[in-house]
Amino acid sequence: MSDAAPGFDDQRAANRANWDDRVAGHIAPDGYDVAGLLADPGRLTTVVAHDSPLLGDVRGLDLLHLQCHIGTDTLAWARLGANVTGVDFSPKALAAARRFAEEAELDITYVECDLYDAPHHVEGVFDVVYTSVGTICWLPDIAGWARVAAGFVRSGGRFFIRDGHPMLYSMDDDRTDGVYQVRYDYLDHPEPNRFDHDSSYEGSATLEHSVSFEWTHSLSSIVQALIDAGLVIDRVAEYDFLDWKFFSWMEQDGDVYRLPEADRRRVPLQFSIEAHQPER
Repeated sequence: MSDAAPGFDDQRAANRANWDDRVAGHIAPDGYDVAGLLADPGRLTTVVAHDSPLLGDVRGLDLLHLQCHIGTDTLAWARLGANVTGVDFSPKALAAARRFAEEAELDITYVECDLYDAPHHVEGVFDVVYTSVGTICWLPDIAGWARVAAGFVRSGGRFFIRDGHPMLYSMDDDRTDGVYQVRYDYLDHPEPNRFDHDSSYEGSATLEHSVSFEWTHSLSSIVQALIDAGLVIDRVAEYDFLDWKFFSWMEQDGDVYRLPEADRRRVPLQFSIEAHQPER
């Protein structure tokens, strides 16, 4: 179980209500365009185009997707041939994910539970444990997260995460003047940042539950947590692109966003970690 700080239950409840509200916008045409993805199986697999070359052929592999939200990445891995289980704490997100899997005629298991409670709800171990973008900032206990993730990786299996870079999350994204200013802590802090926004990063739906809480985890604490959980780190990478527009002055480049050419080396935007479970 997690060693989350007192008050986490209330913060988790606020976050779950906030993510329940995001579903309407995310499934809308101006959100993730799920209808378009389902209509084009080839386009669906591009959802994980940045990660699939690193994970390689997943056909026939058991894959666990933690914090899967409405399941677009989960659908893509299933379309690529993996036997997929998705986990999320939002009942509305999973209701949408199950509907999409049925429409796509893909056999996916979805489990509704908090990340830290997953060992009590998800059976077995997996060849691949996968975590996609925008996940661990919602978790207070990075060591507990790593123990949960590592516990699901079978002997010889792999773990993969790609997420927003902690340095990026320390920056002030409300600025509109092209200045990169540190606003939030980079190093780990037990108290979360509180945000109050009535819209999400995708879709135009208005959020009734606008308050959310996010926690800071430095890159070193993420890596060390995975090492302490028993995984062997194979590769750490940092990237100059994002899946969404963080700063207003970012430029769209195909299906990603980048900083202006002159600023590309200033701020790392994402990171990925590949690890494996030693043979036991």
